[in-house]
Amino acid sequence: MIPEIFKPDSSLSPFVKCYWTLESPREKTPSRNTIVPDGCMKLIFHYGDLYKYHPEDGNSVNLPRCFLIGQLTRPYEVEPTGETGTFFVCFHPNGFLPFTTIPIKEMENTAVALEKLFGKDAQEIEQSILNAGSTAERIHHIETFLVNRLTKTEAVDYIVTSTVETILTANGQLSVHELSSQHKINRRQLVRKFSSAIGLSPKQLSKTIRLQAALKTLLTKNTTSLTDLAYENDYFDQAHFIKDFKEFTGITPKEFYGEHLKMSLIFETDE
Repeated sequence: MIPEIFKPDSSLSPFVKCYWTLESPREKTPSRNTIVPDGCMKLIFHYGDLYKYHPEDGNSVNLPRCFLIGQLTRPYEVEPTGETGTFFVCFHPNGFLPFTTIPIKEMENTAVALEKLFGKDAQEIEQSILNAGSTAERIHHIETFLVNRLTKTEAVDYIVTSTVETILTANGQLSVHELSSQHKINRRQLVRKFSSAIGLSPKQLSKTIRLQAALKTLLTKNTTSLTDLAYENDYFDQAHFIKDFKEFTGITPKEFYGEHLKMSLIFETDE
């Protein structure tokens, strides 16, 4: 179950990171997947069978067929109920703000039905995506929809945008003090701007990006020393790394090796 990833049109590239699809017959689909926070909100359209969400309280529920997943601050465990056919729109960390009137912070760790987001326009875009015969058609439909809704360009905060770019470039290894100093903005102002535009604080986004960098190292390198991995990603020590790792994945780094790692990182969205 390997995702296919597509770049957005240049008119949407400041907001949309990429589009991607996952398709798999049931017998080749893992029983459960852990979606690890990555700092990006996503529109998700299940044109295959539905997925279940397994919260920590054990009361699993079916996810909507089409929804937005808000910023994640903890692992989000899902399970396919049949064949997987899913189209994702992955936004940059501050990319969804111009398309919504609902406060970003209110959507944290939540699957939000499209009707709540887009009102009467939701059904039309849902049906267009679900009935499309190809990924190219789905991309055409969603890009037309998003461009038509892109009227809140004043919502784009260039301090936030440039600070996010700095966080990504540094793999989340800069402190909030360093970020505010580089961008010549008061620390409290920066935190307020991030909460409004991203739904995460600069510290939370940095922790998320740094953990993602560590996960990529686990996936792409033969790393056997957790201490080396911790220091490579600028954690204070191995205990600090393990604490953050468990916060975002739900398990320890040692438990995360092997097949579980590969299943979880199916949901990674780098181009």
